Amino acid sequence: MDKSMCKYGRECYRKNPEHFKQFSHPADEELEEPPKKKPRTHCTDEPVRITDSSTAFFYFTKVRNIAPRFNEPTMAIGIKDLLSESVGDLVMSAQFNYVFDLPWLIQQYPEAKRSTPMLIVYGDQRETTLQLRRDAKLFPNITLFPARLEIMFGTHHSKMMFLRYKSGMRVIVHTANLIAKDWDQKTQGVWISPMFPSSNTTTRPSSYLSQPSSSTASHCTNFQHDLLEYLDAYGGSALNEWKKWIRNHDMSSARVRLIASVPGAHTGSSMHKWGHLKLRKVLSEFVSESGVDEHWPVVGQFSSIGSLGPGSNWLCAEWLQSLSSSFTTRGCLSQKNPDLKLIFPSVDNVRRSLEGYIAGGSIPYSVQNAQKQLYLKSYIQWKAERTGRTHAAPHIKTYTRLSPDCLKALWFLVTSANLSKAAWGCFEKKGTQLKIRSYEIGVLFLPSDFSPAGTVFSLPSDKMSDSSDKSDSEVHLRCSPFDIPLTKYSAKDEPWVWNTQYHDPDRCGNMWTPPK
Repeated sequence: MDKSMCKYGRECYRKNPEHFKQFSHPADEELEEPPKKKPRTHCTDEPVRITDSSTAFFYFTKVRNIAPRFNEPTMAIGIKDLLSESVGDLVMSAQFNYVFDLPWLIQQYPEAKRSTPMLIVYGDQRETTLQLRRDAKLFPNITLFPARLEIMFGTHHSKMMFLRYKSGMRVIVHTANLIAKDWDQKTQGVWISPMFPSSNTTTRPSSYLSQPSSSTASHCTNFQHDLLEYLDAYGGSALNEWKKWIRNHDMSSARVRLIASVPGAHTGSSMHKWGHLKLRKVLSEFVSESGVDEHWPVVGQFSSIGSLGPGSNWLCAEWLQSLSSSFTTRGCLSQKNPDLKLIFPSVDNVRRSLEGYIAGGSIPYSVQNAQKQLYLKSYIQWKAERTGRTHAAPHIKTYTRLSPDCLKALWFLVTSANLSKAAWGCFEKKGTQLKIRSYEIGVLFLPSDFSPAGTVFSLPSDKMSDSSDKSDSEVHLRCSPFDIPLTKYSAKDEPWVWNTQYHDPDRCGNMWTPPK
Protein backbone atom coordinates (compact mmCIF):
# COMPACT_ATOMS: atom_id res chain seq x y z
CA MET A 1 0.00 0.00 0.00
CA ASP A 2 1.33 3.43 -0.96
CA LYS A 3 1.78 5.71 2.02
CA SER A 4 1.36 9.46 2.11
CA MET A 5 4.47 11.53 2.80
CA CYS A 6 4.69 12.76 6.40
CA LYS A 7 4.45 16.56 6.46
CA TYR A 8 7.32 16.72 8.96
CA GLY A 9 9.65 14.81 6.64
CA ARG A 10 13.15 14.21 7.99
CA GLU A 11 12.30 16.25 11.09
CA CYS A 12 9.58 13.81 12.19
CA TYR A 13 10.03 12.89 15.84
CA ARG A 14 7.12 10.49 16.31
CA LYS A 15 7.56 6.96 17.67
CA ASN A 16 3.99 5.62 17.34
CA PRO A 17 4.13 2.51 15.06
CA GLU A 18 0.74 3.45 13.57
CA HIS A 19 2.24 6.69 12.28
CA PHE A 20 4.93 4.77 10.36
CA LYS A 21 2.29 2.49 8.87
CA GLN A 22 0.35 5.48 7.50
CA PHE A 23 3.13 7.82 6.38
CA SER A 24 6.46 7.52 4.56
CA HIS A 25 9.56 9.63 5.21
CA PRO A 26 12.46 10.93 3.09
CA ALA A 27 14.93 8.60 4.80
CA ASP A 28 12.97 5.67 6.19
CA GLU A 29 16.14 3.70 6.59
CA GLU A 30 17.38 6.30 9.10
CA LEU A 31 14.10 6.76 10.94
CA GLU A 32 13.76 3.33 12.44
CA GLU A 33 10.39 2.17 13.65
CA PRO A 34 10.55 1.53 17.38
CA PRO A 35 11.44 -2.13 17.90
CA LYS A 36 8.62 -4.40 18.96
CA LYS A 37 11.08 -6.85 20.46
CA LYS A 38 13.78 -6.21 23.00
CA PRO A 39 16.36 -4.06 21.18
CA ARG A 40 19.57 -5.88 20.47
CA THR A 41 22.76 -4.45 21.85
CA HIS A 42 24.61 -1.96 19.67
CA CYS A 43 28.00 -3.33 20.76
CA THR A 44 28.71 -5.82 17.99
CA ASP A 45 31.00 -8.81 18.24
CA GLU A 46 32.97 -7.55 15.26
CA PRO A 47 36.33 -6.20 16.48
CA VAL A 48 37.03 -2.54 15.90
CA ARG A 49 39.81 -2.23 13.35
CA ILE A 50 41.64 0.99 12.57
CA THR A 51 43.24 0.78 9.16
CA ASP A 52 43.56 4.42 8.10
CA SER A 53 46.24 6.21 10.12
CA SER A 54 44.78 9.60 9.18
CA THR A 55 41.70 8.87 11.34
CA ALA A 56 43.90 9.50 14.38
CA PHE A 57 42.12 6.86 16.50
CA PHE A 58 39.05 9.06 17.00
CA TYR A 59 35.59 7.53 17.33
CA PHE A 60 32.06 8.36 18.32
CA THR A 61 30.30 6.08 20.78
CA LYS A 62 27.69 3.75 19.33
CA VAL A 63 24.10 4.99 19.44
CA ARG A 64 21.10 2.69 19.75
CA ASN A 65 18.28 3.05 17.20
CA ILE A 66 20.13 4.89 14.46
CA ALA A 67 20.91 3.47 11.02
CA PRO A 68 23.51 0.68 11.26
CA ARG A 69 25.88 2.41 8.83
CA PHE A 70 26.44 5.15 11.45
CA ASN A 71 27.64 2.55 13.95
CA GLU A 72 30.17 0.93 11.60
CA PRO A 73 33.38 -0.19 13.35
CA THR A 74 35.42 2.41 11.47
CA MET A 75 33.30 5.19 12.95
CA ALA A 76 31.82 4.16 16.31
CA ILE A 77 32.80 2.12 19.32
CA GLY A 78 31.07 0.88 22.48
CA ILE A 79 32.51 0.53 25.94
CA LYS A 80 32.50 -3.26 25.69
CA ASP A 81 34.52 -2.91 22.49
CA LEU A 82 37.08 -0.78 24.33
CA LEU A 83 37.45 -3.40 27.06
CA SER A 84 37.20 -6.46 24.82
CA GLU A 85 39.70 -9.29 25.17
CA SER A 86 40.31 -9.05 21.42
CA VAL A 87 42.06 -5.74 22.08
CA GLY A 88 44.59 -7.33 24.41
CA ASP A 89 45.13 -9.45 27.50
CA LEU A 90 44.14 -6.95 30.18
CA VAL A 91 46.19 -6.95 33.37
CA MET A 92 44.90 -3.86 35.20
CA SER A 93 43.00 -0.64 34.53
CA ALA A 94 42.29 2.81 35.90
CA GLN A 95 39.12 4.83 35.34
CA PHE A 96 39.05 8.62 35.80
CA ASN A 97 35.57 10.13 35.70
CA TYR A 98 32.87 12.36 37.13
CA VAL A 99 29.93 9.96 37.59
CA PHE A 100 30.26 6.21 38.18
CA ASP A 101 27.93 3.24 38.36
CA LEU A 102 30.36 0.60 39.58
CA PRO A 103 28.07 -2.47 39.24
CA TRP A 104 27.31 -1.43 35.65
CA LEU A 105 30.97 -0.70 34.90
CA ILE A 106 32.10 -4.12 36.10
CA GLN A 107 29.60 -5.74 33.72
CA GLN A 108 31.22 -3.95 30.75
CA TYR A 109 34.48 -5.83 31.30
CA PRO A 110 34.85 -9.34 29.83
CA GLU A 111 33.78 -11.88 32.41
CA ALA A 112 37.31 -13.23 32.73
CA LYS A 113 38.67 -9.74 33.49
CA ARG A 114 36.13 -8.52 36.05
CA SER A 115 38.44 -9.32 38.93
CA THR A 116 41.54 -7.58 37.55
CA PRO A 117 42.82 -4.63 39.63
CA MET A 118 40.94 -1.41 38.90
CA LEU A 119 41.65 2.08 40.24
CA ILE A 120 38.71 4.51 40.39
CA VAL A 121 39.68 8.20 40.41
CA TYR A 122 36.77 10.48 41.33
CA GLY A 123 36.00 13.84 42.93
CA ASP A 124 36.09 13.88 46.71
CA GLN A 125 32.54 15.10 47.34
CA ARG A 126 30.60 13.77 50.29
CA GLU A 127 27.61 12.24 48.49
CA THR A 128 29.76 10.74 45.73
CA THR A 129 32.26 9.28 48.16
CA LEU A 130 29.61 7.60 50.32
CA GLN A 131 27.88 5.93 47.37
CA LEU A 132 31.14 4.78 45.76
CA ARG A 133 32.36 3.32 49.04
CA ARG A 134 29.14 1.33 49.40
CA ASP A 135 29.41 0.01 45.85
CA ALA A 136 33.15 -0.70 46.03
CA LYS A 137 32.63 -3.06 48.98
CA LEU A 138 31.07 -5.48 46.49
CA PHE A 139 34.25 -5.62 44.40
CA PRO A 140 37.51 -6.39 46.24
CA ASN A 141 39.56 -5.68 43.10
CA ILE A 142 38.52 -2.00 43.12
CA THR A 143 40.62 0.70 44.79
CA LEU A 144 39.14 4.17 45.26
CA PHE A 145 41.19 7.35 44.96
CA PRO A 146 39.34 10.60 45.80
CA ALA A 147 40.83 13.61 44.00
CA ARG A 148 41.05 16.68 46.22
CA LEU A 149 38.54 19.43 45.44
CA GLU A 150 39.64 22.31 47.62
CA ILE A 151 38.06 25.16 45.63
CA MET A 152 34.30 25.69 45.86
CA PHE A 153 32.20 24.59 42.87
CA GLY A 154 35.05 22.47 41.49
CA THR A 155 34.50 18.96 40.11
CA HIS A 156 36.58 16.01 38.96
CA HIS A 157 35.28 16.17 35.40
CA SER A 158 38.13 14.40 33.55
CA LYS A 159 37.18 11.25 31.63
CA MET A 160 40.08 8.94 30.89
CA MET A 161 41.03 5.25 30.99
CA PHE A 162 44.37 3.52 31.47
CA LEU A 163 44.41 -0.04 30.14
CA ARG A 164 47.56 -2.10 30.76
CA TYR A 165 47.95 -5.35 28.87
CA LYS A 166 50.60 -8.03 28.83
CA SER A 167 51.67 -6.64 25.47
CA GLY A 168 51.60 -2.90 26.22
CA MET A 169 49.38 -0.07 27.37
CA ARG A 170 46.68 2.25 26.03
CA VAL A 171 45.36 5.61 27.17
CA ILE A 172 41.78 6.53 26.26
CA VAL A 173 40.41 10.07 26.57
CA HIS A 174 36.64 10.38 26.14
CA THR A 175 33.58 12.45 27.08
CA ALA A 176 31.16 9.93 28.66
CA ASN A 177 30.37 9.33 32.31
CA LEU A 178 30.65 5.70 33.38
CA ILE A 179 26.90 5.13 33.54
CA ALA A 180 24.63 3.25 31.15
CA LYS A 181 22.75 6.23 29.68
CA ASP A 182 25.93 8.01 28.59
CA TRP A 183 26.85 5.06 26.33
CA ASP A 184 23.36 4.53 24.90
CA GLN A 185 21.76 7.35 22.86
CA LYS A 186 24.06 10.34 23.24
CA THR A 187 26.77 11.74 21.00
CA GLN A 188 30.12 11.16 22.70
CA GLY A 189 33.73 11.26 21.54
CA VAL A 190 36.55 8.77 22.19
CA TRP A 191 40.26 9.05 21.44
CA ILE A 192 42.15 5.76 21.65
CA SER A 193 45.92 5.82 21.80
CA PRO A 194 48.04 3.40 19.81
CA MET A 195 49.21 0.35 21.72
CA PHE A 196 52.20 1.80 23.56
CA PRO A 197 54.92 -0.88 23.81
CA SER A 198 57.12 -1.38 26.82
CA SER A 199 60.28 0.71 26.58
CA ASN A 200 62.25 -2.51 27.03
CA THR A 201 60.86 -4.16 23.90
CA THR A 202 62.63 -3.57 20.63
CA THR A 203 59.63 -4.21 18.40
CA ARG A 204 56.07 -3.02 18.62
CA PRO A 205 53.49 -5.60 19.72
CA SER A 206 51.22 -6.93 16.99
CA SER A 207 47.65 -5.70 17.28
CA TYR A 208 44.65 -5.25 15.07
CA LEU A 209 44.83 -1.56 15.98
CA SER A 210 47.32 -0.41 13.36
CA GLN A 211 50.21 1.76 14.46
CA PRO A 212 51.07 5.13 12.91
CA SER A 213 54.11 5.00 10.68
CA SER A 214 57.36 6.53 11.82
CA SER A 215 57.09 9.14 9.08
CA THR A 216 53.94 10.57 10.66
CA ALA A 217 55.28 10.48 14.20
CA SER A 218 58.56 12.16 13.45
CA HIS A 219 58.48 14.60 16.32
CA CYS A 220 57.43 14.51 19.94
CA THR A 221 54.07 15.86 21.12
CA ASN A 222 55.17 15.73 24.79
CA PHE A 223 52.28 13.39 25.45
CA GLN A 224 54.06 11.25 28.02
CA HIS A 225 55.60 14.24 29.83
CA ASP A 226 52.29 16.10 30.00
CA LEU A 227 50.40 13.02 31.17
CA LEU A 228 52.85 12.46 34.01
CA GLU A 229 52.65 16.13 34.96
CA TYR A 230 48.87 15.87 35.08
CA LEU A 231 49.03 12.81 37.35
CA ASP A 232 51.56 14.55 39.62
CA ALA A 233 48.98 17.29 40.21
CA TYR A 234 46.74 14.84 42.09
CA GLY A 235 49.32 14.46 44.84
CA GLY A 236 49.53 11.49 47.17
CA SER A 237 50.85 8.05 46.29
CA ALA A 238 47.77 6.30 44.83
CA LEU A 239 48.88 6.96 41.25
CA ASN A 240 52.54 6.05 41.76
CA GLU A 241 52.19 2.58 40.27
CA TRP A 242 50.52 3.96 37.16
CA LYS A 243 53.16 6.67 36.82
CA LYS A 244 55.78 3.92 36.90
CA TRP A 245 54.03 2.01 34.11
CA ILE A 246 53.65 5.17 32.02
CA ARG A 247 57.37 5.91 32.36
CA ASN A 248 58.13 2.33 31.31
CA HIS A 249 56.24 2.56 28.02
CA ASP A 250 57.19 4.23 24.75
CA MET A 251 54.48 6.81 24.02
CA SER A 252 56.23 8.57 21.14
CA SER A 253 53.58 7.32 18.69
CA ALA A 254 50.90 9.56 20.26
CA ARG A 255 50.11 12.26 17.73
CA VAL A 256 47.91 14.38 19.96
CA ARG A 257 48.72 16.91 22.67
CA LEU A 258 47.15 16.84 26.11
CA ILE A 259 45.24 19.95 27.20
CA ALA A 260 44.32 19.53 30.86
CA SER A 261 43.07 21.55 33.82
CA VAL A 262 43.79 20.98 37.51
CA PRO A 263 42.39 22.96 40.44
CA GLY A 264 44.49 25.72 41.90
CA ALA A 265 45.61 29.34 41.73
CA HIS A 266 48.42 28.90 39.21
CA THR A 267 51.17 31.50 38.99
CA GLY A 268 54.45 31.98 37.16
CA SER A 269 55.38 29.29 34.63
CA SER A 270 52.63 27.02 36.02
CA MET A 271 49.98 29.32 34.52
CA HIS A 272 50.79 28.00 31.05
CA LYS A 273 50.60 24.32 32.00
CA TRP A 274 46.83 24.25 32.40
CA GLY A 275 43.49 25.43 31.07
CA HIS A 276 43.09 27.91 28.26
CA LEU A 277 46.64 29.19 28.75
CA LYS A 278 48.04 25.73 27.96
CA LEU A 279 46.04 25.78 24.75
CA ARG A 280 47.28 29.32 24.04
CA LYS A 281 50.89 28.21 24.53
CA VAL A 282 50.63 25.20 22.21
CA LEU A 283 48.77 27.10 19.47
CA SER A 284 51.25 29.98 19.60
CA GLU A 285 54.15 27.54 19.15
CA PHE A 286 52.81 25.16 16.51
CA VAL A 287 49.93 26.73 14.55
CA SER A 288 50.67 28.99 11.61
CA GLU A 289 48.09 31.61 10.77
CA SER A 290 49.52 32.56 7.41
CA GLY A 291 46.63 33.59 5.17
CA VAL A 292 44.19 33.47 8.10
CA ASP A 293 42.25 36.48 9.39
CA GLU A 294 39.42 37.27 11.78
CA HIS A 295 36.96 35.71 9.34
CA TRP A 296 38.17 32.25 10.41
CA PRO A 297 35.81 31.76 13.37
CA VAL A 298 36.57 29.96 16.59
CA VAL A 299 33.85 27.32 17.11
CA GLY A 300 32.95 25.97 20.54
CA GLN A 301 30.59 23.00 20.95
CA PHE A 302 29.65 21.89 24.47
CA SER A 303 26.90 20.49 26.67
CA SER A 304 26.92 22.95 29.58
CA ILE A 305 27.46 26.67 30.13
CA GLY A 306 28.65 28.07 33.42
CA SER A 307 28.47 31.54 34.90
CA LEU A 308 30.72 33.53 32.59
CA GLY A 309 30.42 36.90 34.33
CA PRO A 310 29.08 40.26 33.17
CA GLY A 311 29.30 41.29 29.55
CA SER A 312 31.77 39.23 27.55
CA ASN A 313 34.89 40.19 29.51
CA TRP A 314 36.07 36.62 29.99
CA LEU A 315 34.57 34.91 26.95
CA CYS A 316 35.63 37.39 24.28
CA ALA A 317 38.81 38.57 25.96
CA GLU A 318 41.15 36.10 27.67
CA TRP A 319 39.41 32.87 26.57
CA LEU A 320 38.94 33.84 22.92
CA GLN A 321 42.45 35.27 22.75
CA SER A 322 43.78 31.87 23.81
CA LEU A 323 41.73 29.97 21.22
CA SER A 324 42.74 32.38 18.44
CA SER A 325 46.47 32.23 19.19
CA SER A 326 49.02 31.17 16.59
CA PHE A 327 52.72 31.36 15.81
CA THR A 328 52.03 34.21 13.39
CA THR A 329 50.28 36.36 15.99
CA ARG A 330 52.37 35.45 19.04
CA GLY A 331 52.89 38.59 21.06
CA CYS A 332 50.65 40.64 18.76
CA LEU A 333 48.08 42.08 21.17
CA SER A 334 46.50 44.38 18.61
CA GLN A 335 45.19 41.61 16.38
CA LYS A 336 41.44 41.65 15.98
CA ASN A 337 39.67 38.71 17.60
CA PRO A 338 37.96 36.30 15.20
CA ASP A 339 34.25 35.62 15.15
CA LEU A 340 32.98 33.21 17.79
CA LYS A 341 30.40 30.52 16.99
CA LEU A 342 28.79 28.61 19.87
CA ILE A 343 27.08 25.27 19.19
CA PHE A 344 24.62 24.41 21.93
CA PRO A 345 21.39 22.36 21.84
CA SER A 346 18.17 24.28 21.44
CA VAL A 347 14.98 23.33 23.25
CA ASP A 348 13.79 21.72 20.02
CA ASN A 349 17.05 19.75 19.66
CA VAL A 350 16.40 18.21 23.08
CA ARG A 351 12.66 17.69 22.54
CA ARG A 352 13.25 15.81 19.27
CA SER A 353 16.20 13.79 20.56
CA LEU A 354 16.10 10.00 20.85
CA GLU A 355 15.76 10.29 24.61
CA GLY A 356 13.34 13.21 24.51
CA TYR A 357 13.48 15.72 27.34
CA ILE A 358 15.34 13.22 29.53
CA ALA A 359 18.43 14.06 27.47
CA GLY A 360 18.25 17.60 28.84
CA GLY A 361 19.16 16.31 32.29
CA SER A 362 22.71 15.92 30.96
CA ILE A 363 22.80 19.44 29.47
CA PRO A 364 22.97 21.63 32.58
CA TYR A 365 22.45 25.29 31.73
CA SER A 366 20.41 27.11 34.35
CA VAL A 367 17.79 29.73 33.61
CA GLN A 368 19.50 31.97 36.19
CA ASN A 369 22.76 31.96 34.22
CA ALA A 370 20.95 32.27 30.89
CA GLN A 371 19.14 35.41 32.05
CA LYS A 372 22.44 36.99 33.15
CA GLN A 373 24.17 36.10 29.87
CA LEU A 374 21.89 37.55 27.24
CA TYR A 375 24.98 38.62 25.31
CA LEU A 376 25.22 34.98 24.21
CA LYS A 377 22.98 35.55 21.22
CA SER A 378 24.33 33.89 18.09
CA TYR A 379 23.91 30.22 18.86
CA ILE A 380 24.41 27.43 16.33
CA GLN A 381 22.03 24.46 16.25
CA TRP A 382 23.18 20.96 17.08
CA LYS A 383 22.96 19.21 13.72
CA ALA A 384 24.80 16.01 12.79
CA GLU A 385 23.18 14.42 9.73
CA ARG A 386 26.55 13.37 8.32
CA THR A 387 27.20 11.14 11.34
CA GLY A 388 23.54 10.17 11.87
CA ARG A 389 23.54 11.84 15.29
CA THR A 390 21.29 14.87 14.93
CA HIS A 391 18.87 13.19 17.35
CA ALA A 392 21.56 11.80 19.65
CA ALA A 393 21.87 14.61 22.19
CA PRO A 394 25.46 15.90 22.38
CA HIS A 395 27.48 15.25 25.50
CA ILE A 396 30.70 15.57 23.49
CA LYS A 397 32.72 18.80 23.82
CA THR A 398 34.81 20.05 20.89
CA TYR A 399 36.57 23.25 19.90
CA THR A 400 38.13 24.22 16.59
CA ARG A 401 38.92 27.10 14.25
CA LEU A 402 37.31 26.88 10.83
CA SER A 403 37.86 28.55 7.49
CA PRO A 404 35.01 30.82 6.34
CA ASP A 405 33.79 28.11 3.93
CA CYS A 406 33.99 25.47 6.72
CA LEU A 407 36.15 23.18 4.59
CA LYS A 408 39.33 23.56 6.62
CA ALA A 409 40.35 23.71 10.27
CA LEU A 410 43.54 24.98 11.88
CA TRP A 411 43.20 22.57 14.81
CA PHE A 412 40.67 20.40 16.65
CA LEU A 413 40.21 19.71 20.38
CA VAL A 414 37.99 17.07 22.01
CA THR A 415 37.78 17.46 25.77
CA SER A 416 35.75 17.09 28.93
CA ALA A 417 35.76 20.88 29.36
CA ASN A 418 32.47 22.72 28.92
CA LEU A 419 32.16 26.48 28.47
CA SER A 420 32.97 27.66 31.98
CA LYS A 421 35.58 29.50 33.98
CA ALA A 422 35.76 26.55 36.36
CA ALA A 423 36.93 24.31 33.53
CA TRP A 424 39.20 26.64 31.56
CA GLY A 425 40.41 29.00 34.28
CA CYS A 426 40.21 32.78 34.62
CA PHE A 427 42.72 35.51 35.37
CA GLU A 428 43.00 36.98 38.83
CA LYS A 429 45.29 39.58 40.43
CA LYS A 430 45.69 41.64 37.26
CA GLY A 431 46.51 38.65 35.09
CA THR A 432 49.28 37.24 37.29
CA GLN A 433 47.25 34.22 38.40
CA LEU A 434 45.05 31.68 36.62
CA LYS A 435 42.38 30.20 38.88
CA ILE A 436 40.96 26.81 37.88
CA ARG A 437 38.35 24.94 39.93
CA SER A 438 37.99 21.59 38.15
CA TYR A 439 39.93 18.68 36.72
CA GLU A 440 39.51 18.38 32.94
CA ILE A 441 41.36 16.58 30.18
CA GLY A 442 41.31 16.63 26.38
CA VAL A 443 43.42 15.90 23.32
CA LEU A 444 44.42 18.45 20.70
CA PHE A 445 44.88 17.50 17.04
CA LEU A 446 47.34 19.64 15.03
CA PRO A 447 47.99 19.17 11.29
CA SER A 448 51.75 19.37 11.78
CA ASP A 449 51.64 16.36 14.11
CA PHE A 450 50.33 14.19 11.24
CA SER A 451 52.38 15.54 8.36
CA PRO A 452 55.58 17.62 8.45
CA ALA A 453 54.09 19.92 5.81
CA GLY A 454 50.63 20.01 7.40
CA THR A 455 49.17 23.45 8.14
CA VAL A 456 45.41 22.79 7.95
CA PHE A 457 42.96 19.94 8.28
CA SER A 458 40.48 19.28 5.48
CA LEU A 459 37.05 18.43 6.87
CA PRO A 460 34.33 16.09 5.56
CA SER A 461 31.69 18.08 3.73
CA ASP A 462 29.25 17.73 0.87
CA LYS A 463 31.27 20.48 -0.80
CA MET A 464 34.59 18.69 -0.40
CA SER A 465 36.44 17.95 -3.60
CA ASP A 466 38.19 14.71 -4.38
CA SER A 467 41.04 13.96 -1.97
CA SER A 468 43.48 13.98 -4.88
CA ASP A 469 42.92 17.72 -5.17
CA LYS A 470 44.32 18.37 -1.70
CA SER A 471 47.64 20.13 -1.32
CA ASP A 472 50.51 18.67 0.66
CA SER A 473 49.69 21.08 3.48
CA GLU A 474 46.21 19.60 4.00
CA VAL A 475 45.60 16.64 6.32
CA HIS A 476 42.23 14.91 6.29
CA LEU A 477 40.37 14.88 9.62
CA ARG A 478 37.11 13.02 10.20
CA CYS A 479 36.59 14.23 13.76
CA SER A 480 33.94 16.93 13.27
CA PRO A 481 30.87 15.79 15.24
CA PHE A 482 28.62 18.51 13.81
CA ASP A 483 27.51 19.29 10.26
CA ILE A 484 29.24 21.94 8.22
CA PRO A 485 28.37 24.50 7.12
CA LEU A 486 26.93 25.52 10.47
CA THR A 487 23.20 26.14 10.97
CA LYS A 488 22.10 29.15 13.02
CA TYR A 489 19.17 29.08 15.42
CA SER A 490 15.90 30.05 13.82
CA ALA A 491 13.99 33.06 15.13
CA LYS A 492 11.87 30.80 17.35
CA ASP A 493 14.75 28.74 18.78
CA GLU A 494 15.95 29.16 22.37
CA PRO A 495 18.90 27.54 24.11
CA TRP A 496 18.01 24.61 26.33
CA VAL A 497 17.87 25.38 30.04
CA TRP A 498 17.27 22.46 32.33
CA ASN A 499 15.47 24.01 35.31
CA THR A 500 12.34 25.31 33.65
CA GLN A 501 9.17 23.59 32.42
CA TYR A 502 8.41 22.62 28.81
CA HIS A 503 4.86 21.67 27.87
CA ASP A 504 5.21 20.70 24.18
CA PRO A 505 5.42 16.89 24.13
CA ASP A 506 8.75 15.37 23.20
CA ARG A 507 9.09 12.45 20.77
CA CYS A 508 8.23 10.10 23.63
CA GLY A 509 5.04 12.01 24.42
CA ASN A 510 6.39 13.51 27.66
CA MET A 511 6.55 17.04 29.01
CA TRP A 512 9.44 18.34 31.11
CA THR A 513 9.20 19.19 34.77
CA PRO A 514 12.73 19.67 36.10
CA PRO A 515 13.82 17.53 39.04
CA LYS A 516 14.05 19.40 42.32
